Amino acid sequence: MTADFYDTPTLDGHRAGDLVRTRPVFVPQLAPAAGAWQIIYISTNSRSELIPASGIVLIPDAVPAPGATAILVYCPEFRGLGGVCAPSKLLAIGAEPDTTGIEAALRRGWVVAIPDGEGLGLTGAGPHTFLAARAGARIVLDLARAVYRGADLGAPVAPVLAWGYADSGRAVAAASELHPWYAPEVDLRGIGAGAVASDLAALAPAFSQGEGAAVGLAALIGLSRAYEHIPLRHILNEDGLQAVAEAEHLTGTELLQRFPQPLAHWCRRPDPWNDPWWRRVLALETLAHTRPVMPLHLYHGSGDAIVPVHAGRRTLIAYRQRGTEVSWREYDAGHLDTASTAISDVLARLSEDITRRPPNTGGVPPDAGLRARGSLLDPSGEPCPHPEHPLLGCGQARRINHSENNSQ
Repeated sequence: MTADFYDTPTLDGHRAGDLVRTRPVFVPQLAPAAGAWQIIYISTNSRSELIPASGIVLIPDAVPAPGATAILVYCPEFRGLGGVCAPSKLLAIGAEPDTTGIEAALRRGWVVAIPDGEGLGLTGAGPHTFLAARAGARIVLDLARAVYRGADLGAPVAPVLAWGYADSGRAVAAASELHPWYAPEVDLRGIGAGAVASDLAALAPAFSQGEGAAVGLAALIGLSRAYEHIPLRHILNEDGLQAVAEAEHLTGTELLQRFPQPLAHWCRRPDPWNDPWWRRVLALETLAHTRPVMPLHLYHGSGDAIVPVHAGRRTLIAYRQRGTEVSWREYDAGHLDTASTAISDVLARLSEDITRRPPNTGGVPPDAGLRARGSLLDPSGEPCPHPEHPLLGCGQARRINHSENNSQ
């Protein structure tokens, strides 16, 4: 593989969803794939700024049943903040740790598009914006756009499905909310999302100590990267700043081995998530702000020690209160076992969604009334880069010096 394919491309003249580079690759782990393309495409970050992103598009060898053609945007679970953990690279070297769901989708004749995630894949783009669901949602929707626009990929223009688990489940759930105003041209028909916590604050205890402590450190790094215009790293002590500098280049396995200490060990306060700036970010990342127009299939393991099942049940309730068409399946299993056990059920549910066209939303943002009244303009009169979140004081955030985020 040439060293320059993953170099950051220029953004001039591009729009979100544009395909910048493609190259065919061999994926030795995936017998049901007739072909594969590594791709570089354009997306946007949490501030609506254009960014490059990478991923891989897998073309099935199987022919789908009549009326069952689909493009599945499949988002693997957390692989790390940096290092060799981008799915497009792992699949090309035969090192992707879990291909069961991918193979099952290919056998149905579906095109499978897998995003690397913001901060992964591209040279020097890290760290990964772990747990930033609304940034991840844009990566998901723009990958679907890129597949639509990639005439050379050999993929049909077909209904789109999205599937993710845990942090990636949050991303695809957020994609269902952002879809009507961000990418209404994408024919998104159904969402499968497992182990989803709509409220990240509910995960704070599990992510602060024990087995989840390293995940908590990763969350602090990922969210502070996504919201780098807000001073979030001021909660770190000197040891914490050094730990973050090392951790943001590590894979998930390396993080677990290297940082078993409680999260408070790296911070200036015993409860870092209760910091005012962090409370605001956690509020911004809450799901179920709007009602998705397509079916949402949620599932969870009753024995999940990483994302407690009560967090998933709260997600179910939150979406139902919005009037979402949502189903729920609970498995008598832990976090990892549920991910594998649920595969056939999730694919069956998503297959039903292919033939169901959601109502036309017309691409109207859920906040159209607010924007018409100017309540989403910051003091400078510019549009707020977080239209889905009027909670964020954008004018104040813009005035924060970027260096403050990293030096305090």
